[in-house]
Amino acid sequence: MARVFPEQLLWEGPCFRLTRVGKGVKILDYIHIQERHRRERGESVSRHRDPKVEKRITVEKGKQGAVQLLFGRTTVIMVSLLIQVGVLLLGATLLQRYLVYLYGFYLALTAVIVIVIINKEGNPDFKLAWMVPMLIIPVFGTILYLFVSMQAGSRNLNKKLTQIIRDTSKYVRQEDRVIAQLEAENPRVASLAKYMNEKAGYPIYRNSTVEYFPLGEDKFRRLVEELKKAERYIFMEYFIVAEGYMWDTVREILVKKAKEGVEVRFMYDGTCALTLLPYGYPAYLESLGIRCKMFGPIKPVLSTVQNNRDHRKIVVIDGHTAFTGGINLADEYINQKMRFGHWKDTAVMVKGEAVRNFTLMFLQMWGVDEKREDYYDYLAVPRLEEFARAPGYVLPYGDSPLDNENVGELVYMDMLNTANRYVHIMTPYLILDHDMITALTYTAKRGVEVIILMPHIPDKVYAFTLAKTYYPELLESGVQIYEYTPGFVHAKVFVSDDDKAVVGTINMDYRSMYLHFECGAYMYKVPEIARIEEDMQNCLEVSQRVTLEDCRRRSPWSRLAGGVLRLIAPLM
Repeated sequence: MARVFPEQLLWEGPCFRLTRVGKGVKILDYIHIQERHRRERGESVSRHRDPKVEKRITVEKGKQGAVQLLFGRTTVIMVSLLIQVGVLLLGATLLQRYLVYLYGFYLALTAVIVIVIINKEGNPDFKLAWMVPMLIIPVFGTILYLFVSMQAGSRNLNKKLTQIIRDTSKYVRQEDRVIAQLEAENPRVASLAKYMNEKAGYPIYRNSTVEYFPLGEDKFRRLVEELKKAERYIFMEYFIVAEGYMWDTVREILVKKAKEGVEVRFMYDGTCALTLLPYGYPAYLESLGIRCKMFGPIKPVLSTVQNNRDHRKIVVIDGHTAFTGGINLADEYINQKMRFGHWKDTAVMVKGEAVRNFTLMFLQMWGVDEKREDYYDYLAVPRLEEFARAPGYVLPYGDSPLDNENVGELVYMDMLNTANRYVHIMTPYLILDHDMITALTYTAKRGVEVIILMPHIPDKVYAFTLAKTYYPELLESGVQIYEYTPGFVHAKVFVSDDDKAVVGTINMDYRSMYLHFECGAYMYKVPEIARIEEDMQNCLEVSQRVTLEDCRRRSPWSRLAGGVLRLIAPLM
């Protein structure tokens, strides 16, 4: 007789519920939940589903009609970029016809470029990724490299940011007393704090509290509560903003607060204008009383600066409360919309003196294309007694792709290199450079438990295919890999030895480590770290462990595709 396992409810939201059945996990969407409830009440279940009920589950589909698809801004940009690539290819083809006569010149030019690439500062993986097209498509690869490297966009942006950071460094000073206390408790963490202050410009603080949110829904509820309390100003900076319940709720609060006299500034990344928001959306928000700007609008021009996206998620309220984490302003992040099963994401709320770093991060990015302003009023927040004896240390930090300091990656590597018992990681992507592979494998080889939690239902098939090429090497070294069976992990979390943790926006891939503007919150001996590790263990209970046998069962096509993608991984 078959054994019947009772169902244990793990989570229930507006779109679906998760239940444990024996060792497995079952996902029921909203419609099936309604049908089950009707059966439990003895009611008949019709095969015809009410279209109003169907709308409760929103699967991402194209919103644009035929006219928008043909003449919309996104299409115009894509066609323009393709034309420019075509011109480069045509030029390369024409040159190739005369390659016999220009062979010596081309050989010398390629040799010079290769020498320049090898001797440049930077990650060797990026250098190799540039050499591959130069070898496979010789003339085109060389022309493309010259075209990209001669652009001034990134240099100009870096020049502006560097000047702003230099001008605003006076607003954040590291307290010697705090460093002295940290040095006495843990010299290695103190060394990291000194590096972050001297090279990245972010001090470490005491007198600050942290609250951890294991789901987007939890963060959203608290965010709404805190926004309603704002009295002086609200600063918000996000990578993705999409129309829906989450953004509509936040926008209504922002409009109300602006009418009450609260200064509201809102900034989002320019990629939103491709498919999520109208290009003129900032003007619309300005008409509602919200100061708004789009960072790095996508333009129909081949430019490397368009590769540097603002991937940060920051909220600052009155200088004493801040939020960060992986959660954007779109309904899938709070499981109001089902895209890739259950959406697992995380965030933290910081209160107290450490919020000053987040305030400065926002103002520095906001000020890139504006006249200088006095930040003192926004940063001169009086010390609040309620946080005066908060235990632990908090270090909010940002990472820029333009300053040759790979802060995001170095913080992660520091946690790996200083771990004694365990390092547990949540990440949606796993596209690693050699240094990170070495850090992960060495940490595991010296007896530290290293666990990586990945999605089981990916949002990008190509990224998941590429991630799996790293599995065998990591597993053979003792790194444990789990996939989150209920759906998609979008969280960016490191937690180690019950006393260190990072929650932020930084994925374990090249884009986050080298190309995007990112941020995070490093914590040491903060009580909430216990909740972060508890959340990790809860996730592992509903996840499946990946084995070397699983890797061997991958199809030849999947292996081939992953191998090809790995050649150009740094450029993805």
